[in-house]
Amino acid sequence: MLASEIIKRPIITEKSMLLVEELNKYTFSVDKRANKVQIKKAIEELFDVKVTKVNKIKTAPKLKRVGQHTGFKAEVVKAVVTLAKDNTIEIFSA
Repeated sequence: MLASEIIKRPIITEKSMLLVEELNKYTFSVDKRANKVQIKKAIEELFDVKVTKVNKIKTAPKLKRVGQHTGFKAEVVKAVVTLAKDNTIEIFSA
């Protein structure tokens, strides 16, 4: 798998921005087939940074209803990536 296929998009929420400011942790939506080692290599290749830790979070699909119709929200896999001390990723800075 290519690095651009593994990393889908950054997740920018209030909570993820607090993690960036306080703990140098960045959150990305990733492919559900990728493992932690592949995620680490993809981040290091795409953004030219040193990754120290990767936490992978898999959310279960949730049942949703609209009137009589039922369906599921999509399964989302997120990766919280901790970078080395002096590294940053520019797309998260405003």
